[in-house]
Amino acid sequence: MTGPGRRNGNDLPIGRRMAELRVRRGMNQQVFADRIGKSKSWVDKVERGVRTLDRLSVIETVAAALGVAPKVLLTGKAQRTPATDTGSDVERVRAALARHDVPTGGQPTPPSVRQLDGQAGYAWTAYRNGNHPQVLRMLPDLLDDSRHACHPQTADPSAADLLVRVYRLAAQVLVKLGEANLAWLAADRAMTAATGDPRRAGLAAISLTQALRALRRGRLAMTAALTAVHQLDRTPARVFLPDEPALIGTLLIEAALAAAAWGDDTAAGELTERAAHFATAHGGHRHHDNDGTGFGPTAVELARALTAMRLGDHHRAVTTHRRATGEDAWHLLPAEHRAAHLIDITRAHLDLGDPHTAGRALVTADGIAPAETRTRPAARIALTAVLRAGPTAADVARLAATVGLTRQ
Repeated sequence: MTGPGRRNGNDLPIGRRMAELRVRRGMNQQVFADRIGKSKSWVDKVERGVRTLDRLSVIETVAAALGVAPKVLLTGKAQRTPATDTGSDVERVRAALARHDVPTGGQPTPPSVRQLDGQAGYAWTAYRNGNHPQVLRMLPDLLDDSRHACHPQTADPSAADLLVRVYRLAAQVLVKLGEANLAWLAADRAMTAATGDPRRAGLAAISLTQALRALRRGRLAMTAALTAVHQLDRTPARVFLPDEPALIGTLLIEAALAAAAWGDDTAAGELTERAAHFATAHGGHRHHDNDGTGFGPTAVELARALTAMRLGDHHRAVTTHRRATGEDAWHLLPAEHRAAHLIDITRAHLDLGDPHTAGRALVTADGIAPAETRTRPAARIALTAVLRAGPTAADVARLAATVGLTRQ
């Protein structure tokens, strides 16, 4: 019970926490002072609260000597690894992708295609909200059950749609987590399930393009996206299905990003302009469907900023980024899209010598979709670069402590 004259462990001043951790590790003040390059008098004053401990570099040095993350020293709470450690969940997804068993009479009846489609829709919603750990936890069973429910003997025509949706989701989450080879496998499975249907193939090609870009195969990625566009748009006079303009526009954006990754500025520019024209011609300000496709003028402008950044024109990238994120439509994009873009654009801020703005972008991204900053290797790399660039704001330091990073 905590009364007015008592504190719980998490309310202790930082100096008291330092003293408790030091004693717990069997160090006297002199030994500890020697380890951190300070005097015994300095240690004593901090522990008694006479001196403050408020510089990030000193907090990191003290935490390292005590064998804890800075967050433990700052808050008294041990870092919760599930927020950032997804390794075991990725291994479960890997195992699910490796299985090829077919259903037998002795196995429980799997959920119906309709039931699984509802589960896939829920998982896609979690993805768009940036809740990648939740998606990872759902995927192994969803992959297994979908494969069993959609075996070749099934008579349900929506089975292929389900398989494409589930494999695509796996691919896109795995790209986020830096598992490019595994993402490529899942995307290839989606392409196989999509065989014979241009719309399904187009959806699968989005994930395939992203996986190939993550593998630094920009030319192959651009070809995959444009092949899918050609299959969808081979008859220009035909009437589009409701979601096809968004699908084609998204594929054009993916092709532009792939061209920029490959270093083809001409193709990147032409493809971005095609996407912009497509967004205008089909009149939608935004489109988000159950397959995770988002397209509209704002998405095109964000892609324009990223292509400029990847081609080395960082001034144009930042100018375009600021214009696009200043519009009302920016706030209507899924949380995952907005947070991912803010993480990606930090490279432009850093290359322009502006680590402060890069840090602000990462903190803003963490506020929109924490899993984007706490599970993506790209976010950790960007945050590490911000820390190394010099003094950081308190909220950036807290984010770094949360994900277990220190300035090195």
